Amino acid sequence: MMKFSREERNKLIEEIQFFFQEERGEEIGIIAAGKVLDFFKDNLGNTFYNKALDDAKIWFTRRIEDIEIDYDLMYKYK
Repeated sequence: MMKFSREERNKLIEEIQFFFQEERGEEIGIIAAGKVLDFFKDNLGNTFYNKALDDAKIWFTRRIEDIEIDYDLMYKYK
């Protein structure tokens, strides 16, 4: 289960309130914004987390391939 510190949660709630005001012209309170945050965290959080892991794995795999190529280029043959 994803946990946020009080400061992180408050910042996210402020961002949600700002989004609703700017994009929808709606003013929502702290409780409503908290419920929106909880909905996304509980229902979509794992999907975003897993996608980030997949992207990181691809990035690291490419870096390892680059290191192997660099290593092979440095190897001295007789």
